[in-house]
Amino acid sequence: MKNLKKIRIGIRDSKLSIAQSKLFLKEANQNENITSNYSFDIKTIKTTGDIHNTQRLDIMGGKGLFTKEIEEHIIMDEIDIGIHSMKDVPAVSNRNALEIICWMKRFTNNDVLLTNSGKSFFDLPGGSIIGTSSIRRRAQILNLRKDLGIKLLRGNVDTRIKKLKNNEYDAIILSHAGIQRLGLESEITEILDLENFLPAACQGVIGIQANIKSDYKNLFKDINDGTTEIECLSERRVLKNINANCNSPVSVFAQVQDDQLNIKSEIHDHSGNKIFTDCTIGSKNSYHNLADSIAAQILNTVGEEEIKKLEIIKDDFNYSP
Repeated sequence: MKNLKKIRIGIRDSKLSIAQSKLFLKEANQNENITSNYSFDIKTIKTTGDIHNTQRLDIMGGKGLFTKEIEEHIIMDEIDIGIHSMKDVPAVSNRNALEIICWMKRFTNNDVLLTNSGKSFFDLPGGSIIGTSSIRRRAQILNLRKDLGIKLLRGNVDTRIKKLKNNEYDAIILSHAGIQRLGLESEITEILDLENFLPAACQGVIGIQANIKSDYKNLFKDINDGTTEIECLSERRVLKNINANCNSPVSVFAQVQDDQLNIKSEIHDHSGNKIFTDCTIGSKNSYHNLADSIAAQILNTVGEEEIKKLEIIKDDFNYSP
């Protein structure tokens, strides 16, 4: 029997990360070249964000809270690849030895609302408490309905849903892709419209990270989704150019349609005021120029200093109307 080379995979210690690794392995195991030469071993790794699962993300530093330890394991050759939710991977990083070597096809990137009452977002009674840990979602809620309360919600998806059902919250907002991957779509009250809740960069995307000197990019090339790669590289380039992190109230959504790429971005301040909104469209082959263009508009309109300030909420995260 042929000895198969083992590929060590690092993931977060959560049901969602396990579900995402299964999606990757399902794709990998359909490739004869991979299955005939390689086997996989999964190692769960607790990240800073998982360990400190009651604290505000912005106070903890915001950048790489759910990826840093996995990246360190790759650098130390304790694992070969890491599987990430790409919206958690900082666009600005000093991890020059690492790269995203495979982008899996994007799931839906909408946010979803889960409620105890079954009421949609605009039908929730005034004073209802919505749970989130996202500065972006917090700002979007305030932009639309300042009569709702907002309360910090941390923990994995199961924990968050349990807190909702225990009536600690009247409603919570989560990622549609995460709910889908966990088979919990029956819990959804409403899929939130992109017009009101433009998503975070790379929301709904699974990325595979490895050492830049490895050959895994070539090995997994048939799994890589080229459209998702262009969209995510565009979104991440906008964040990188304006020096925003994944915890900033910055929304970026790039979408390829035929040969065209449309990039839309919105920024809210912590009071919910929309301080930037614009979009640009052009050839998908010039995605870097399109990303640079909208990033330059953001810097001219908002300014890098203001964007930096938006990374941390000086007041209490919780909001009462």
